[in-house]
Amino acid sequence: MSGAAAPATVPLPNPDGTTRAYRPRTEPRAFTAGAPLVSRTVFSAAHVVADPYADTHPDSPAAVDWDTTLAFRRHLWAHGLGVAEAMDTAQRGMGLDWAGAAELIRRSAAEAKAVGGRIACGVGTDQLTGPAGLDAVRAAYEEQLGLVEETGSQAILMASRALAAAARTPDDYLELYAHLLRQASEPVVLHWLGPMFDPALEGYWGSADLDTATDTFLEVIAAHPDKVDGVKISLLDAGREVELRRRLPEGVRCYTGDDFHYPELIAGDERGFSHALLGIFDPLGPLAAEAVRVLDTGDTDGFRAVLDPTVELSRHLFQAPTRFYKTGVVFLAWLAGHQDHFAMVGGLQSARSLPHLARAYELADGLGLFPDPQLAAARMTSLLAVYGVTR
Repeated sequence: MSGAAAPATVPLPNPDGTTRAYRPRTEPRAFTAGAPLVSRTVFSAAHVVADPYADTHPDSPAAVDWDTTLAFRRHLWAHGLGVAEAMDTAQRGMGLDWAGAAELIRRSAAEAKAVGGRIACGVGTDQLTGPAGLDAVRAAYEEQLGLVEETGSQAILMASRALAAAARTPDDYLELYAHLLRQASEPVVLHWLGPMFDPALEGYWGSADLDTATDTFLEVIAAHPDKVDGVKISLLDAGREVELRRRLPEGVRCYTGDDFHYPELIAGDERGFSHALLGIFDPLGPLAAEAVRVLDTGDTDGFRAVLDPTVELSRHLFQAPTRFYKTGVVFLAWLAGHQDHFAMVGGLQSARSLPHLARAYELADGLGLFPDPQLAAARMTSLLAVYGVTR
């Protein structure tokens, strides 16, 4: 797979300008594809693969390598995971515009049908490029909801920057979401993305006070529980998520989006648990599936033993500014051999420092995430050479 000689050690850079000699793993960790997961519903929010040969610039429409992008989704489906498509991890609103997202949704939905994979797709308002009133926001949501439902995919109603800017009171949220839920033909997932992921979403649900915002969020659900399959919470606050999921109507699931506390939230307690819709399950896909299969047997301790060690990597990738976690996700996909380059839509490969990437490589290699550790080490060494790091 690699065709490159693996270095005995890799000189990883430290933030102070020194390097440390890292000895890469020599043997891959064995993962096997398997049947769909049973005890939890688990989605991986999947990244897109840029076309590195396209003559683009950061302000031009995204150029996507569709074959490699879809191949990565088949990789996730093969391990029993669902794919959450056209979400934040796919650089939605950070390089991928609505036209690109719509094409991604159509292609991925068709691929899901072909291979029998589970898929849910993001519905937002990102076709709006300037200030918009509530009517325009509603129309934008309706357009995207219609497209997702036409493909046969489940809809994820994403938090909207345009709605956050246009809404003045909690009632604006209540009225707009009630309208969308009445329009939806099948139960949807409601997505609450915190400002640590997108600063433009500060004060979502009509209040910067999270207790007040939570009450409004729950009021939306309570009015139409039959139209809400579940809620996806991305606030990086485990206690708040647990409190919220205990207040959900019966039958409405909580999908954790907490990339800092996911093992404990998925494991749950005597009063319930969270399902998962996570960006970190893009690089962790096979390992995450292995952990949930252990949980499927009722072995919570075994599940935690597999998944707990991954949290250090996840916290590293999602450290502030959290919205740039995508750079680490794509970097690891390159090292793992899922794509042949480390280029991103909008040039976002430059959004993290070399020491940050080096630590991501070290942690991922320690977890055994690379199917070919020699390839990963050779690619890491080639990147270091580009940056002028020598032995």
